[in-house]
Formats: sequence, C-alpha cells, structure tokens
Amino acid sequence: MSEKIAIIGAGIGGLASAMRLAHRGCDVTVLERHAHVGGKMRTMDSVAGPVDAGPTVMTLRPIFEELFAACDTRLADHVTLCPLEILARHRWSDGTILDLSADVATSEATIADAFGGDAAQAFAAFHGKARTLFQAFEAPMMQAANPRVLDIAGVVLRNPGVIPALLTGPTLSKALARDFAHPKLQQLFGRYATYVGGSPTAAPALLSLIWYAEAQGVWAVDGGMHKLAQAMATVAEKAGARIRLNTGVTAMAATGDGARLTLADGEILADKVIFNGDPKALFDGRLGPAPRRAVKRRNVTPRSLSAYVWSFAAKSTGTAPSHHNVYFADQTNSEFPHIAADTLPPDPTLYVCAQDRGIGQPKGAERFEIILNGPPRQGTTPDPEEQAKCQEMTFTRLAQMGLTLDTTPDLRALTTPEQFNKLFPASDGSLYGRSPHGMMAAFKRPMARTAIPWLYLAGGGTHPGAGIPMAATSGRLAAEAILTDLASTSMSARTGMPGGMSTASATAARAQSPSSPS
Repeated sequence: MSEKIAIIGAGIGGLASAMRLAHRGCDVTVLERHAHVGGKMRTMDSVAGPVDAGPTVMTLRPIFEELFAACDTRLADHVTLCPLEILARHRWSDGTILDLSADVATSEATIADAFGGDAAQAFAAFHGKARTLFQAFEAPMMQAANPRVLDIAGVVLRNPGVIPALLTGPTLSKALARDFAHPKLQQLFGRYATYVGGSPTAAPALLSLIWYAEAQGVWAVDGGMHKLAQAMATVAEKAGARIRLNTGVTAMAATGDGARLTLADGEILADKVIFNGDPKALFDGRLGPAPRRAVKRRNVTPRSLSAYVWSFAAKSTGTAPSHHNVYFADQTNSEFPHIAADTLPPDPTLYVCAQDRGIGQPKGAERFEIILNGPPRQGTTPDPEEQAKCQEMTFTRLAQMGLTLDTTPDLRALTTPEQFNKLFPASDGSLYGRSPHGMMAAFKRPMARTAIPWLYLAGGGTHPGAGIPMAATSGRLAAEAILTDLASTSMSARTGMPGGMSTASATAARAQSPSSPS
C-alpha cells in the first residue's frame, strides 16, 4: 500500500498502530511532541538510571505477543520479561502484610493464614466470579471494535451468573462488601478501581474482572517499562515507519481525500490520521475546529483520577518491598471525598513500585516510583505548599509502615496533576481519560473510527480504555479500521494528493508544539 498515514502521538496505542500499518506496507509517519516515545510511559533521571514515571504494571502478555507476531517478530527478541511470583505486596499500619501470588492456590493459602479459612473461601468464590466476568466480556467488550449493548445482553443471557455485577445499583465497594466479610480484603480488591482512574465507591462492580486479568500474570520489564515502548518503536521503524520526535501538531484540517496537519513550523498531508492523544484535546478544539465533531462531551467527561507521582532512586532499609507494593490508608476509601473536593488526601493509599526488585535484588540505590491518587486539574502550575505537604506525608507514612530511605527526594522528583496537564494538554491531568464511573461508562468512550472519514483514535482515553494492554488493543482497532476502509475504497478513483507526506518546511521536524498531546 502507498497510503500515507500520520499518527499523532507515540504512546502505546500510536506505536501499536504504527507497527501494524507499516508492516502492511502503509507509508507511516509518527509525530511526537515530546523527546521520547511512550507517551505517559515516561522516565525521569536518577542516580541509578532512568526511573519509570508512568505505567508500571504489565498484564495480559498475550496481547503484546500477538502484536509482535503480527509484525513477523517475537516479543521475547526485543524485551526481557520476568514473571513476578508475587503480584503485589499489601501492607497495613497495624503490621499486616499480605502477598498475592500468580498461583491462585498460593494466594488462597496466604489469605487463610492472614484472615482465616472463611476469608480464603470468600476469595476463591470471588476469583471464580472475576474469571466468569473476564471470560464473558473479553471478546464482545474489550476486544470488539464497536461493542453494543445488544451484544452484551446476549452475553448475559448465555451467562446469567454475571447478572449481579451488571445491575445498575451495586458499585464495586458494595459488591465487595457482599463478597468479603473482612474489611481489609474489601479495601484490597476495591483498589482495582483506581487502576482505571475510578473510585470503588462509584465504579461499577464489573471492574472486579481486573483482578482476573492480573491473576493471569504480571511481568517486570528488564530495564523498566519504557523499554517496551522503545522496542515497539524499533519494530515500527524497521517496517518503514518514520518517528519524528520533538514535533508537535497544532491543527488538522480536511483536504479533499485526507487531511493537512499543521506543525509549529510547516505542514504535512496525509490520507488518514490516527490521533493518539487524550480525545478531550479534540473536543476542546486544541487542534482546530475540523476535528472537534469527532468527539462528543459524553466521550470525555467526567474525568478520571490524576495522581501525584514520585520517581527517584535511594537506598532502602526496613521491611523489604516487593516489585509492586500497596501501603493502605487507615480509613478505607477516605481519600476519595478529598479528591472529589479537589484537595490532596490527608490519609492516602500509597502504591510503591520498587523497579529493580522485579529482576533481582538491587545493590546500593534502587529506583522507586510512588503514586498517590489525586484530583484532575486544569491548571499547569503546581502549588508549592501542596507539594511540600505531599513530600512530608508520603515519606513519613512510608517510614511509619516500615520502608525507610536514606534520602528524601526533592520536589523535582514529583509530578503533580497540574504538571501532567502541562505534559498532556487538555487532559486536565487525568491519567485515564473519561471516568469509569457508572454502568454505561464503557460504552461512552470514543471508538477507533470517528465521524470524520480520515480521522481515527487510539490510546488509553479511547475504547477499550486505560492500561497498556488496552492501549495496545486500541492501536490494533485503529489500524484494522484503516485497513478495512482502505480496502473498501481501493477500487475507487482517488483524488491525487500532491506532496503526500512531504513537509512544507525543512525545519518542521525540529519544531515542538505545546498543544498536541501524545
């Protein structure tokens, strides 16, 4: 194929699309406003090397294996993945520690030791429900290009056991209160709502299926998660895609059969465009009036959670962390009313990724990423008082719960909701796009194909949603939509597009725009 495809943003969705389309022979150019590929899969410098400052959890490995296989290569040839025996270590301030394992029987035994036989039986039943939900909805919902309510109704008729999780009333926290008598297990599994930017008190009970996705395995990426994005970029480029960093897009407009993309210094023409940014940027008109009708208000509001993220290196003492760790708040779900009121929670749950623990035991300083849930915000300047409060609260709390560090990172290691909004314009700092709250939220995300014939969407803010496996799936759906549409018009005469992907300015590739998120 000689069709010219422009992909705005080199996040996981955009890179997945670029890999597939370039492998199929399309003329692919990826335009990325930042100096790195990966989008939110970013890093910050530390004395121990680049430390992850974005996604940390890799699940559903077969999605990535299929992606690389579709490009006639193997995932294992590009990144080293280490399966984690301990999915996550959970700690409470009373000294309770609970490890969940990749082996469900081991998790059941561990829960029995910590909370008793009844709790273990409740966990086994919960695991069965989560498995039923995942298996019932994976194909018609998570992998489908355009899930429909009628299709889901058919799933329910064939699997009546999923009905309780689909009722309009129960939230995840209410469903967990029925599933578990022990409050610590309610708190633990309610945490999965935050994985897609929601609160367990408002997210649907259906999100309990996230546990089953994690129970199928969690992997650490040798060198850090950003190595996965770099591997995807390498495969795309080997197939012929061009990835232009530090190149932002400020506007898009229709031109006959395709689109004109305006850069900070120049323009390019394309037959098809994939937007791999937060869809709210289109709705807000950040890329001009032409693409605004591709996204409706219900596709992007209300917003999901943001976060305060620390990324740094330090020597640790005290109780050894695992790769993934959760230090729970004293009061279950107490942080969410504060987040709704646009304030830093005084009693947050802390997630800690000890990045170097997934591959072996670190010697000397090790890399950490710490995440606190936070409110989405439209500003771009963080409050110094709030930053200092976050610093004091975070590291005092960790020390009280057994993780002490030889040095406290300064505020340069912190990314706030305002800074996320600056990094990814129009996102409001939201890390997951539209909020997952409400039973119909999954149907309100924008799909890969839009009302504009030349414009497609990919990324965590697009169906099927947040998380790197889902972002990669969105890239597949966007690529498949383009290939299908190109095939359906291949027999039709097409208007010539003088210049194709050529730039109108020799300096366009070095330009950076503040307005096109990736």
